[in-house]
Amino acid sequence: MNRVVLFATSNPGKLKEARSILAPYGLEVEGLDAKGTEIQADTTAEVAASSAKAAAERVGRPVLVEDAGLFVDSLRGFPGVYSAYVLKTLGVQGLLTLMTGRRGRGARFSSAVAYCEPSGEPRVFEGVVVGRIAAAPAGRNGFGFDPVFIAEGERKTFGELTTEAKSRLSHRGEAMRKFAAWYVSRAR
Repeated sequence: MNRVVLFATSNPGKLKEARSILAPYGLEVEGLDAKGTEIQADTTAEVAASSAKAAAERVGRPVLVEDAGLFVDSLRGFPGVYSAYVLKTLGVQGLLTLMTGRRGRGARFSSAVAYCEPSGEPRVFEGVVVGRIAAAPAGRNGFGFDPVFIAEGERKTFGELTTEAKSRLSHRGEAMRKFAAWYVSRAR
């Protein structure tokens, strides 16, 4: 088993989290900026699987890809799979503006981690964390919508947590741990 996992992402925050999550499994994560163009799909799993297959074929090596989305209940699941685009165009404050006057602040973060070998089909591992949207951004850690997401049972936003604390609770942490357990078990 190769202890070095290629993680196709252009997001330094995701790379930092992946390294932190996978290190206890004895896995080293090497970043690879080769995710390519994402398909438009209904689920993070479809996006991650397609991206992983394309990246593995392009680089000729096994590749790991992660796609995530923030699904806000009062916005009927929006921004969901369009979270990166919404973050880029509207930002965190824009999301909060969209929620003005809406009842309920329930939300969930969903993550799909896809692993694919060049001639194989992607294997997808998913994670979800349920929580709520804060009234205002808080914290300087993390990235994306982290400053406004509070996991169920917590008082702080993901943006206020350390990488390690966030990873214990997060959707990405759950999906990455599922991948790591599967990946390491193949060597036995």
